[in-house]
Amino acid sequence: MSLENKQISSENTSNFKPLIVAFCCNWCSYAGADLAGTSRLNYPANVKIIKVPCSCRVNPNFVLRAFQRGADGVVIAGCHPGDCHYTSGNYYTRRRFTLMKNLLEYVGLEPERFKVDWISAGEGNKFAAVMNEALEQVHKLGPNRKLRDARWKR
Repeated sequence: MSLENKQISSENTSNFKPLIVAFCCNWCSYAGADLAGTSRLNYPANVKIIKVPCSCRVNPNFVLRAFQRGADGVVIAGCHPGDCHYTSGNYYTRRRFTLMKNLLEYVGLEPERFKVDWISAGEGNKFAAVMNEALEQVHKLGPNRKLRDARWKR
């Protein structure tokens, strides 16, 4: 890559505002997001939260579709293992999305763009910290150009 191309790509990433899609379970992590908001904790406005009944209800196709539709990073947040409202839902989540990281790497997408974390209803601080950390990580990686579907341009 020539010096001119490096300058152009660094200019593009300086204005880059990553879009993070967060799938949050209704019982814990969504309540943690609500607590972060009511406590006026600082987390990025470009985190789009999708409430799901349980983290195990997030299909891997949802994650791939989020990347196709323009997400630069995806976070799945659920109850702590052993504390799931549906008894064992987060164990399924943990198992399913451990494999998902391998699939993303196989497809050519950086696995650092995807994160699974456990956040309880009383952890508003942790919710804000996880979202800020995800945004920082994605900002370092730059825009998602690998899976972005051309039909969904902004």
